[in-house]
Amino acid sequence: MTHKDIPENVKRIFEEKVGEMKDKVMVPPPVFKAMLGEFLHFDEKNSTLENRFPVLKEQLNPYGTMQGGIIAAAVDNTIGPLSMLVAPPSFTRNIEVKYRRTILPEIKFVYVLGKLVETKGRQLFFTASVHDNNGLEYAFAKSMHWIF
Repeated sequence: MTHKDIPENVKRIFEEKVGEMKDKVMVPPPVFKAMLGEFLHFDEKNSTLENRFPVLKEQLNPYGTMQGGIIAAAVDNTIGPLSMLVAPPSFTRNIEVKYRRTILPEIKFVYVLGKLVETKGRQLFFTASVHDNNGLEYAFAKSMHWIF
């Protein structure tokens, strides 16, 4: 469970959370690595995590914009690790993504800011904003996780 780009505070929390399973839990997961994701900032107090993903040519749709499923995967690759950092083990029950504008390759990177909004019993509620380095929002998502 090592990755040079994971901030030290995030590495420490992942290791504490997975405990004895650290050799079986893949952090970051292969899909995060395949998307060339980067952990940028985790704010434990506010339960937020920001990641960065490049806009890759192989992720474009026929119109030359980032494919919607890839955008959703970037959201899932932010909310998923955030859930591991702020709560007991859980799984995604649903994700709803609202696309606001197309993501062109010229943007180079998208940033996903995930936030734990509320916990109700075994349910975790998250939001995520997909934006560029100027803060322009391209998509917004809501997700609900279920604690095992």
